[in-house]
Amino acid sequence: MNNNYALKVEKLSKTYSKKNGSGVKALNDLNLEVKVGEIFGLLGPNGAGKTTFLNILAGTVIKNSGKVNVWGYDLDQDPRQVRASIGIVPQEINLDAFFSPKKLLELQAGLYGIPKKDRITETILKLVSLEKQANSYARSLSGGMKRRLLIAKAMVHRPPILVLDEPTAGVDVELRKNLWNNVKELNRQGVTIILTTHLMYEAQEMCGKIAILNKGNLIKLDTTENLLDSIKTKKIVFKVNKLNPNKLKNINGIEFSYVNNEIIALYERKKHKIDEIINTVKNMDVEIHDISTHEGNLENVFIDLTKN
Repeated sequence: MNNNYALKVEKLSKTYSKKNGSGVKALNDLNLEVKVGEIFGLLGPNGAGKTTFLNILAGTVIKNSGKVNVWGYDLDQDPRQVRASIGIVPQEINLDAFFSPKKLLELQAGLYGIPKKDRITETILKLVSLEKQANSYARSLSGGMKRRLLIAKAMVHRPPILVLDEPTAGVDVELRKNLWNNVKELNRQGVTIILTTHLMYEAQEMCGKIAILNKGNLIKLDTTENLLDSIKTKKIVFKVNKLNPNKLKNINGIEFSYVNNEIIALYERKKHKIDEIINTVKNMDVEIHDISTHEGNLENVFIDLTKN
């Protein structure tokens, strides 16, 4: 293992060529590093290049140029070692309906050539809380259980890196929490996690570091904390009795709007103090019943970045 990096990508590019001879750049000179033990988020709208990136790691798409190093192995020189170091949990649920979780994991271990004595089927089933369903048919499992079984399948060969592609697509809120807890538990046990999602709050909840891709370009790579700190606009909502709309005007760059007896003030964090905004609203001759402030979330960062 080199310098504590689980994954290191340099100048990675992939162009899909069209019939008419033109090309679509799916990835454009991508550089990123994932540290051992991180939960790393890969965010981006559809078509940003996330899936192409994962398929290159999985060996199902051939890159045009650049270097990929996984767990100290070079993708060009040691493709087998790279595959052994990574477990990929696909987005689509593709399980054989007539096998039990236990049987599926045993088969998968066989495919990886893992001798019977070295298999950890029971441990993996426990990790994804499916030990009670070990011998049920896969078709009788709920959506959330199937999703966890896919995670188990990707862990059969004990890869140090687990890649989750949109892990909570089509999973309800309760199961989502359960799934996140499972993933965090795996991470506590030392597994490095890379997850792609288009759900901002999922990334905010789970990831310590985030890369934002748009149209094949890496437009931001930072800690979740720094990304949240970079939010320029903040919002304050004032519940008021009623307001004469003529009194409402934007002052010194603070944007005011009025909906259903609420005055909403948007302002730049670095330029204005909250007191100044409260005083401005008081001067509109209203009675203020309630004030709430809203910290921005990753969604705001994302919109700001992908706009430009």
